[in-house]
Amino acid sequence: MASTPSFETQRRPADAMSERLRKIVSGPDEDISLAEAALLIAGQAYPDLNVAGYLSRIEELAHRLRLRIAEEDSIPDRISALNQFLFDDLGFASNSGDYYDPRNSFLNEVLERRTGIPITLSVIYMELGRKIGLPLHGVSFPGHFLVKCAVPDGAVVLDPYSGGISLGLADLQKRLRDARGGEVSRAIVAELLVSASNKEIIVRLLRNLKAIYLRGHNPDRALPIVDWIIAIMPEETLELRDRGMLYQELECPRAALADFEQVLKRSPACEDADDIRRRIIELRRAASRLN
Repeated sequence: MASTPSFETQRRPADAMSERLRKIVSGPDEDISLAEAALLIAGQAYPDLNVAGYLSRIEELAHRLRLRIAEEDSIPDRISALNQFLFDDLGFASNSGDYYDPRNSFLNEVLERRTGIPITLSVIYMELGRKIGLPLHGVSFPGHFLVKCAVPDGAVVLDPYSGGISLGLADLQKRLRDARGGEVSRAIVAELLVSASNKEIIVRLLRNLKAIYLRGHNPDRALPIVDWIIAIMPEETLELRDRGMLYQELECPRAALADFEQVLKRSPACEDADDIRRRIIELRRAASRLN
């Protein structure tokens, strides 16, 4: 009787959505549609996902929101209208009760269920806000993802996970102390409020999903997510190490060996170099048995 193929031999070639995502992130950052990228990521779990249909749904929501905006409305007025529409009228809210449900990371599910985690709610918030003229940017703040809006005298920091509330310096300092501990100066907060690029936002979304899959002991789900992170940020040696570990767990010794050898080539004195060398010895033995 024929043996069951290993995961390594079963890995499918990249499907159309994966290829589309790779094409998007390889282009100029300013041309990236966060909503489309997030939906393409969701396609990893929903192969038949109608990406165009969900993009049309977002556009329809934006149209309804624009009807509430007057040309003379100020930025604070537009933020208030966005918060009213998204959180009060449509009922989008945080899913703090089941934070690690993978559906919170899939934009199609967030649109359907109207609940999510900070980064997916922020993607919807930014997509709609930008369509009514708000200069919104994502912020990879420690703890959870935030959004900031440029105003004439600086920026307003907003938290879509908490209904779009505005956060002052004291709020941000408290959140940072809770996340990191120690004293937090105004200068440290300012450094952490730098705008995230669209590619950085996509990578943060992917890393959240990766962490959820690892927490749920789903290495086969985590692997394509790490593939995407490496495709976007090929210099990320830690992701290369993590992919090697996933390959090893999934009994793909040759692929794991290639990643671990590349890690040591890039960073021979890395913190876990001894562990990686031990793994390489084990993997070479395992790979030799496949010949």
